Amino acid sequence: MLRIWRGVGSGLLVLALAAAWLAVGAFGGMAQGRLSQVQTNDSAAFLPSSAESTRAAELSSGFTEAESLPVLVVLAPEGGGALDPQALAVVQPVVEDLPGVAIPGADPAAGDPATLGDVLTGEPVVVPSEDGEALLVPLSLDADATEQALADDESVVGGVVQAVRDTLADELGATADSAGEAGLNAWVTGPGGFVADLTNAFGGIDGVLLLVALGAVLVILVLVYRSPFLPLAVILTAVFALCAAALAVYHLADAGTLTLNGQAQGILSILVVGASVDYALLIVARYREELRHVERPAAAMRRALRRSLEPIAASAGTVVAGLLCLLLSDLASNRSLGPVGALGIASAFLAAFTLLPLLLLVAGPRSRALFWPRIPRPHAAAHVAGPEDAGPADAPEEPDAAGARAGAHVAAGSAPDPLPATGLWGRLARWVGRRDRVVWVVTSVVLLGCAAFVPTFQASGTSQADVFLTDVDSVAGEEVLAAHFPAGVVQPAVVVVDADEADAVVEAALGVEGVQAAAPYTGASATGAPGGAGGAGAGDGAAAGDGSGDGSGDGAQGAAEPAEPVVVDGRVRVDVTTEAAADTTEGVATVGRLRDAVHEVAPDALVGGAAAETLDAQDAGTRDLRVIVPVVLVVILLILMLLLRSVLAAVLLMLANVLSFAAALGVAAVVFDHVLDFPGADPAVPLYAFTFLVALGVDYSIFLMTRVREESARVGTRDGVLRGLAVTGGVITSAGVVLAMTFAALGVIPLLFLAQLAFIVAFGVLLDTLVVRSLLVPALVHDVGARTWWPSRLSRSPAGSDAPGAGEDGARA
Repeated sequence: MLRIWRGVGSGLLVLALAAAWLAVGAFGGMAQGRLSQVQTNDSAAFLPSSAESTRAAELSSGFTEAESLPVLVVLAPEGGGALDPQALAVVQPVVEDLPGVAIPGADPAAGDPATLGDVLTGEPVVVPSEDGEALLVPLSLDADATEQALADDESVVGGVVQAVRDTLADELGATADSAGEAGLNAWVTGPGGFVADLTNAFGGIDGVLLLVALGAVLVILVLVYRSPFLPLAVILTAVFALCAAALAVYHLADAGTLTLNGQAQGILSILVVGASVDYALLIVARYREELRHVERPAAAMRRALRRSLEPIAASAGTVVAGLLCLLLSDLASNRSLGPVGALGIASAFLAAFTLLPLLLLVAGPRSRALFWPRIPRPHAAAHVAGPEDAGPADAPEEPDAAGARAGAHVAAGSAPDPLPATGLWGRLARWVGRRDRVVWVVTSVVLLGCAAFVPTFQASGTSQADVFLTDVDSVAGEEVLAAHFPAGVVQPAVVVVDADEADAVVEAALGVEGVQAAAPYTGASATGAPGGAGGAGAGDGAAAGDGSGDGSGDGAQGAAEPAEPVVVDGRVRVDVTTEAAADTTEGVATVGRLRDAVHEVAPDALVGGAAAETLDAQDAGTRDLRVIVPVVLVVILLILMLLLRSVLAAVLLMLANVLSFAAALGVAAVVFDHVLDFPGADPAVPLYAFTFLVALGVDYSIFLMTRVREESARVGTRDGVLRGLAVTGGVITSAGVVLAMTFAALGVIPLLFLAQLAFIVAFGVLLDTLVVRSLLVPALVHDVGARTWWPSRLSRSPAGSDAPGAGEDGARA
């Protein structure tokens, strides 16, 4: 009767788990599709409140009624040259009708703005350039309205920019590639254009990125398992894990608890898929091993889960701990990636230990048939395990599907063959054992040679135009804009200073190299710069001359003579126009010099604007590298010490993985500078790469060394490390290749940051899997011998020596 009730309880638990995961799939799938609605891709939102540009933006907002976001339309004759005398007359009517153009995807009944006029803060005008070779149409959008999403889940900015581009194409035939009857090419650029193009680039995250990642994983799994059923079970586990993570992240981001940007969303998808598949590979490998020793699949699964729990939990805990160290970052984008990634890893872990077993046992007693056509059969010597039986079996081994041989669970004190006799990994293990010192010395020298290029890795930041890896309208338009109009007029630097120090600040600013004009804000921006507040740099007519719209102005310098400066709480705002655009490296450098000059004459003045925000973000990123990297190292080192119960083993693993990261970064520096010709990197690239590579790289060492410790307790450390390498080689290599391929899928998003991160992490994971875990660590441990486990008793007991025996830390179930 007790067995019956126990069976009923187990059945109800299975049904509850199945129902829970079905609910997660239903609601999480919808949340995954809505993550783009809760994204924040404005760099200003990521800065700490203590940043100078943030404080300047807060004070600057008091000088205008509302912040705005500029969208700039640039038109120029096809092939260059002077404008046709009739060009202005042709363009003017189209521009005047822009406020009545409907925004695509908007639903006024749901509260969406219906037309462009609903989000514009002023009438659009056409401004000819001084050289007579281009026209500029500045559009100023209400910043508050642009933060909302439309009924079709697209952003308001994206809808507005698309409406403008469609109108120019329909009415004038003017696009970046065609001139139409008017003979004009048209580009939509400016901050709003960049935001729209960035949103479009991230639009591939929900679909293309996930399909590419899952497709690559499916191919690898089919090659590993050579089975039509197991890959589907693993893929389903990853998909449901991603749904669970998306469900949690969506609600937290929607509530404002964390900040989600497009980069974090892409990394979340890759991280969850990669981790889920890795954990599944390890569990399935152990499950296959147990199926050769017991008759009932359920009993084999219990034993597999029990023996997989410690290394996988340690692996997940290590990654979570490393990611949570990002909470120490000054940038909200980095801080949010910590909990976002941690939630992803937790979801992968839960799915691997709850959903995957359900899928693998779906056929009950016939579940081993899921391994068809290579079905693992119990040996004749194996006993039939009962529901509670989880003891070791004395049966010999057979090769598993990944090319490794599963280790026999031989009772302590017996004398098994310490190393599988055949197979690729068995042969490699024997070779490492015969030449251990040569292997680890040569491997270390090669890795150090690669790491020597780390100082050449440029991570001081890039311009906004360099963010895109493909041709986009906003980047091309910015080049045309800079050729015919003052580049810095779109997003000027702003200086908020006490009124009695304004003249000194203006004089100091005008003396800075790269500054074109500077004047106090009077409500009409005497420099011709936008009149908006803060880092958005938005104005009431950027570069719009006198705003009359008759085309008679002289471009950006056609503003009226300045009146009395606007004074708010005893402060004035000085608008500073730079020669270089605010989103270029030259513009950022100019603002750095401007700050130095201004602070010399007015120490309490605050310099803000878009370029200042970029500068503050770069400074914060550099600070994060100095602070977070040591903390990650210490945290992971402590976890390794607790897991392996050894100080020396933990130190050896950390040194090996840090060397692996340095080698990967050095190779990336060579590839980025001399092969791909990238312009540089954001400071967050090495930070993210370090966090992922060290945490994920240690994972594979954890999987190896936990098995090595288990084998060392039976056959000695030197034989144990060789057996551990032979037993785990196939499955860990498969897991590493899967993770590398999933991270490589980030490269399908045409953005510099993600492409660089994809290469570094994918190459680093392969380097760690194929070199560090397969050669360096095993050879080093084999050379050091039982001292590896110092100061635990295993380093002194017979179990840790070359003679097999049972010690304090004997074989762990």
